Amino acid sequence: MRLATSIAAAILAAIAAAQIQPASADSAYQAFGTRGRAQDVRRTIDIVMRDNSYQPQRIQVRAGETVRFRVRNAGELLHEFNIGTAVMHQQHQREMRAMFDSGMMSATSKDAMAGMDHSRMPGMNHGAMGHGGMDHGAMRHDDPNAVLVDPGKTGEMVFKFTRATSLEFACNIPGHYESGMVGNVTFSR
Repeated sequence: MRLATSIAAAILAAIAAAQIQPASADSAYQAFGTRGRAQDVRRTIDIVMRDNSYQPQRIQVRAGETVRFRVRNAGELLHEFNIGTAVMHQQHQREMRAMFDSGMMSATSKDAMAGMDHSRMPGMNHGAMGHGGMDHGAMRHDDPNAVLVDPGKTGEMVFKFTRATSLEFACNIPGHYESGMVGNVTFSR
């Protein structure tokens, strides 16, 4: 009973924290790009993520180009490929910390809570909270400039770079950026 109450309290705190944080990092990618359309892809860039590095560590794109990123996680931990500015990554790191602290994600799974039956947690009125199936609203990871990949899996994203700016790609899972899991995006003419 005590454990269920503690879990419920942690979930509620994480939801509240995520909902009061500004959404600027979630839509800031629109300053340099947008979700790409598969039919506009002319090039695929393969990215391999290891515990805690990327191969390659630098990618080159053109403004106006739509790129498919095929991202393979060759590590033993959950990793993210997220394109943004350094400021965006700082904001996203706080959001990811909230997801980990709530138990929504674990070091090895983006869906840590997927199999849990939350309807049996005391004091959790999911209908009144507006997330009957644990859809945390603000606590999602589905922005067009990012893909989260479980160990041993491959993910894809299609992104259109609309404007050249100073960008990097990074893993914002707690501790990964700080340990060097970051690379550069450069624009060619």
